[in-house]
Amino acid sequence: MSPIPDFTENEQQQIGQILFERYQRLVPWELAEAELQLDPGSEQTTICPTLYWSQRGAEFVVCKLGESRFRCQFFYSAQEQFGTGRDLYDDLSECVVTLLQVQADHERTRAGAHGVGKAADEEEYLGPTVI
Repeated sequence: MSPIPDFTENEQQQIGQILFERYQRLVPWELAEAELQLDPGSEQTTICPTLYWSQRGAEFVVCKLGESRFRCQFFYSAQEQFGTGRDLYDDLSECVVTLLQVQADHERTRAGAHGVGKAADEEEYLGPTVI
């Protein structure tokens, strides 16, 4: 199997723009590599190009699994790792935006925003997540 190509300059700019829109400032990110098991039926791992950044107490990774194939997750520690509920994206923007939305929702939940001071069956409406 040939190595997975690195993130292109265009893909890196795309991620940088999405992060700027989310945080309203430049967010430093790093190119890295992750060793992933791409085939659940095999123990073989593959080195995948990865973009990493850290914001608001969370750390984020977007891994490139191939041409137009991406996987993402965020984490707070080795014990607290979260995905988006989807293993594979074919659109980088959708991957990053979904990751940021899921993390923002999780951040509100961690802060106790859902249901604080409400009856058990009454949820507070917080409106749509704006990124």
